Amino acid sequence: MGIAEQITSQAGRTGLAGLLADPRSAVVGLDFDGTLAPIVADPEQARAHPGVVPALTALAPLVGSVVIVTGRPAATAAAHGGFAATPGLEHLTVLGHYGAERWDARTGAVTAAPPPPGVAAVRAELPPLLDDLKAPAGIFVEDKERALAVHTRRTDDPDGTLARLRAPLTDLAGRHGLVVEPGRMVLELRPPGVDKGVALRRFLAERDAGPVLFAGDDLGDLAAYEEVAARRKHGHPGLLVCSGPVTGEAPVRELADRADLVVAGPAGVVDLLTELSQLLGD
Repeated sequence: MGIAEQITSQAGRTGLAGLLADPRSAVVGLDFDGTLAPIVADPEQARAHPGVVPALTALAPLVGSVVIVTGRPAATAAAHGGFAATPGLEHLTVLGHYGAERWDARTGAVTAAPPPPGVAAVRAELPPLLDDLKAPAGIFVEDKERALAVHTRRTDDPDGTLARLRAPLTDLAGRHGLVVEPGRMVLELRPPGVDKGVALRRFLAERDAGPVLFAGDDLGDLAAYEEVAARRKHGHPGLLVCSGPVTGEAPVRELADRADLVVAGPAGVVDLLTELSQLLGD
């Protein structure tokens, strides 16, 4: 069954039709972890699905822009994705740290805003706080340079641990001018006013974009969904894709409920991108 038959909403079908009718002004926006790369216990070991680069090299020359929007450092996502010095991806952009960093495939260079205040203080205070809270074995802190993510996936009770940590981590973040963004078995402490919706909006404005496809898998992608939904109200076609898990785990309900199309994880995203390039190449 093709893309069109799987889309569940009229807005989504309009979004696909718009993209196919005007690909040169279209932007394909993609999250990284859980969308292009399978979720793994150690985020540093995450790598893009092996079909991602071939799918993107086929699709990128046929659309206006491809942009990866992620909470990771931009250079890390580019390296873990295998995007650097890849023929066909010269116009790919990675917006890291929710847009605070930008990696340009043409140059391989990263441009970045100044480091946000408060992150260094939280970095210093977080380990002793977790010790005081008697955080269980398996807690993993990912240092994203401009944010800190506390993962509970490796603990015996990921959801219960997440719930227990949320209030004290919110207090710690607030004391240093940061906020807490929840996700699947993770709490991220990061600067306020920074999200994937803001990053995507600015990028689309730069490109004077037409139709937009955005694919994500977690709560942090909701802001990008909202940006696409707002554009649809003003007549700009958009297609919202949810990358669901490939195991028995249910997709993030908030995303799946709003998505026009739910696919089976990064492999499903690869299939979607591949079919799009075939439709545009016909």
